[in-house]
Amino acid sequence: MLAKSLVVFIAIGVVSALGFGVYMIDLKNTSQLVFVDGPSISVVTEKTDFKRGEEIIIRIVNSGTTPLIFSDSSYGLRITGLSGILLYSPVSAEVISVLEPRDEIKFSWDQIKNDDDSALEGLYKISAKGVDSDGNKIEKSTTVTIWK
Repeated sequence: MLAKSLVVFIAIGVVSALGFGVYMIDLKNTSQLVFVDGPSISVVTEKTDFKRGEEIIIRIVNSGTTPLIFSDSSYGLRITGLSGILLYSPVSAEVISVLEPRDEIKFSWDQIKNDDDSALEGLYKISAKGVDSDGNKIEKSTTVTIWK
């Protein structure tokens, strides 16, 4: 017969593992594109896990019902580490860009950072930021993992 404390610890471990599993499923939710009323932007990649050196296609989609305005031709695209340090931002021209509802723009990242080094394995945050016609900031991000 097992000791009561052992049974309690095993039960706590099983419940904790189940809770952590549910949390991780929500964290890796692949439904990145949801259309809503009002201003909204979505950052979409074809998958969340990439091999090192693999090209990453990034779609910035106006998933709302109002036009979005961007201050340059990069549509506010930024790729950072989870710490927030900027690793990559496309070269852009200082021109006002507008993304109409349901329109999208595609970017490609070859996993080369702005300093011409290759991105290492790890988690990266891809974000886009613009404003709506009322001047409200609209920002969305997604995370991707680069593996060996």
